[in-house]
Amino acid sequence: MTTLTPEIYSTPVQMKTSEDEYNYTEIDYDNFLSCKYETHGAAFLPAVYSVLFVVGVIGNALVLWVLLLHVKLKSMTDVCLLNLAIADLLFVFSLPFLAHYARDQWVFGDPMCRIILGSYNIGFYSGIFFITLMSVDRYLAIVHAVYALKARTATHGRIASVGIWIAGFLSSFPEIIKNKVTIDGNKSICNPLYVDDSEFFMAFRVFKMNILGLVLPLGIMVFCYSMIVRRLLTSKSPKKHAIRLVFMVVMVFFVCWTPYNIACFFRGLEILEVYSFCETSKSIHLSLQITEAIAYLHSCLNPFIYVFVGQKFKKHISRLITSLPCVNCRILKTHLNSATGSVYSQYSLSTSIAEQSTGI
Repeated sequence: MTTLTPEIYSTPVQMKTSEDEYNYTEIDYDNFLSCKYETHGAAFLPAVYSVLFVVGVIGNALVLWVLLLHVKLKSMTDVCLLNLAIADLLFVFSLPFLAHYARDQWVFGDPMCRIILGSYNIGFYSGIFFITLMSVDRYLAIVHAVYALKARTATHGRIASVGIWIAGFLSSFPEIIKNKVTIDGNKSICNPLYVDDSEFFMAFRVFKMNILGLVLPLGIMVFCYSMIVRRLLTSKSPKKHAIRLVFMVVMVFFVCWTPYNIACFFRGLEILEVYSFCETSKSIHLSLQITEAIAYLHSCLNPFIYVFVGQKFKKHISRLITSLPCVNCRILKTHLNSATGSVYSQYSLSTSIAEQSTGI
């Protein structure tokens, strides 16, 4: 069975025969010849991916609806929120294909293999980079408020967003140009295909993801939000709920992505043959499948963490629900209206939307 990032676990490698022809075989270590892996993920991953797809599409589509139709993009935060929603949608749109892939094999052909895994990689890195950029944006708005008046403009946000998309695209190399459908036994596999130094590229991909997808972003987030908390503690304004929201932002990111990165790190050590035990390999295989699903949850939570705590966002969504021909929607509208007055809305992550120049 394969998961969204099967190349981390089992990557077909192009091997050259003595007749100068190419065939495809799977990397296999001597100690793993008798190791049979259970297909636990086939039982739960399709359902999990399907739910995450529905929730992720609805949540991020609502963000786009509010930003594009009801909010003028006046600041860097608004531009970042828009691009974060696009990156998350790019990420979650791959989940239906990968849900089927987790259950069976790749049946969508070689072009879709390149498109889906390419979209996943770009959406993955770009989404995390935009979250990091938003942390810097919040840091500037609160800790360096005077300087931020000139730096946090929509124009600068667009320039930074272009840079983030380019960085996300470049971070997807070399996998994005190596994706290809190959045959392993009687199954079609969609994976990056490496001709030479396959173990090196597989390990490079894992450790690159650890650094760019967790270590650097988390380090920047911890620094930015610790400075924000420090500033809030020295201010006279109410700060309890703002600090709680800051803590939630960091913890959700940490809880979602750290387990998966740890599992990938141990997989990287296995690729480098630091250890080679069958039972350990089976444990890594299973942990990759479980932690992978937890990591994808973050793309569904982003709209709620970064957007829906804002007062005006709640008002726009309430207005949308009111216009729907749904009797039961009135109950949801009432709940949103009561939540709009919540103290949390005073500390929205979007300054221009929440109309708070020092809000979180």
